[in-house]
Amino acid sequence: MISIIVCSRKNQIDPKFEDNIRNTIGSDFELVIIDNSNNRYSIFEAYNAGIQKSKGDILCFIHDDILFHTENWGMILESEFNENTDYALIGIAGSRVKTQFPTGWWDCEDQYKAINIIQHEKGNVRRECFGFENENITEAVVIDGVFMALKKDLNIVFDTRLEGFHCYDLNLSCAVIEKNKKVGVTKKILIEHFSIGQLNKNWLLSAIVFHKKYRQQLKRNNSNSEQEIFAGKKYIEYCLQFLGKKKSLIYLFTILQFSSSIKTIFTLEKYFFNKFFNK
Repeated sequence: MISIIVCSRKNQIDPKFEDNIRNTIGSDFELVIIDNSNNRYSIFEAYNAGIQKSKGDILCFIHDDILFHTENWGMILESEFNENTDYALIGIAGSRVKTQFPTGWWDCEDQYKAINIIQHEKGNVRRECFGFENENITEAVVIDGVFMALKKDLNIVFDTRLEGFHCYDLNLSCAVIEKNKKVGVTKKILIEHFSIGQLNKNWLLSAIVFHKKYRQQLKRNNSNSEQEIFAGKKYIEYCLQFLGKKKSLIYLFTILQFSSSIKTIFTLEKYFFNKFFNK
């Protein structure tokens, strides 16, 4: 059975959302709704509460603003796990790269991403499907939190030392890899997502906290210098955008915490001052 766990921002979910799940899943399931309309829980606490209430052998964490387009997607998901026993976490978007720098999973070159989604953003709707060759599932090191299917028998829970509503997907991906299991992205399941996450100061500060706590795990991803520099530049841009120039000077020195490469540090410090002085 599949336990579908939702952290709901409302005290009642949209009936159309539930009907869509019921009409498309094609396998036994239960819907575990954690009412977080009063912001009682962090996302980490809410999902852990959902895990405690769940009865299924597959835990499926999803956003409440999606629509499934794939018929019998539950049967497909079960088949993916049965046919790929080394995989324990499957999503519909993710990356084969994640550096130690405080950035999103998407902050890498497109060649490292795998995505299959219909995404709404600022009035535009686009279908994205790339990053797959002949396979239906491709290995990643981190997936997006809009849809995350986890094998329950790993006994993984979310890290409640982390707060707020960001980086839970990074947390879960790292936890699975620590168990020596694979993380993957499938192109067999298509969903439509009606919103996009908001990047702001709170997101950036949460990302910094997460990456400090998990830098040893992230270091094992063995990112190369080009990947680090790409992500490091994104981190610098986020600092300047969300913290302003004055506070960004303080965060310049955090670059030293997220890389041990002299080449990377030198390149990023040069990039920072060029951006800082608008060169």
